[in-house]
Amino acid sequence: MTRQHNGAASHISRHSLHDAIVGRLRDLIIEGELAQGERIFEAPLCETLGVSRTPLREALRSLASEGLVELVPQRGARVRHFSVKDVHDMLVLIRSLEELAARLACESAGEHDIAEVRELHDRMMAFYRDGNRLDYYKTNQQIHTAIVALSDNEPLIQTHASLQARLKRIRFIGHDGPELWAAAIAEHEAMMTALERRDAQALTAAIGEHLGNAWERVRDMV
Repeated sequence: MTRQHNGAASHISRHSLHDAIVGRLRDLIIEGELAQGERIFEAPLCETLGVSRTPLREALRSLASEGLVELVPQRGARVRHFSVKDVHDMLVLIRSLEELAARLACESAGEHDIAEVRELHDRMMAFYRDGNRLDYYKTNQQIHTAIVALSDNEPLIQTHASLQARLKRIRFIGHDGPELWAAAIAEHEAMMTALERRDAQALTAAIGEHLGNAWERVRDMV
């Protein structure tokens, strides 16, 4: 019995370490400390993170499955680079997916579900007031994920998650600067109001505008 307990604790610990490394590397990519197209050198990263090569490589494989990292045979890993067309095409598709999710969410979401999105929105606003860009961004993405989840359409949810993972760095730079950030906030306020009213037309329009503007905000930064 004791051995089983210790084994389970060790298993959880390994998973916790893996998640921590993946999370830290993802943040480095989102914040641009590991730039698009940049080769990822294992030795300095291992030293920075205080881990060995094996868990680092496992984390890189996880990020490759998300589309943030490319594993190049015989050359190691590098941060995935997206062309301007790549970014535009992905934003066009994610906009269409979220507009569809908006209509479905207004039909199927329960009051408790909408209240949970409101909690995320209020948390995001607190990070905005504190000037905490990274936590603001992460909560912002949770809101988009939550609205899509309210569609109760599994193929839609999975397709959206795959695209959203690839666009993490791009979406982060979309509110770089006080004016862009304030504009994104106003758009999210409109989205939240429409969702709480179950106004499918208004929510679809607000999300369409928000993601259309997202392209305008990042097109010159890609």
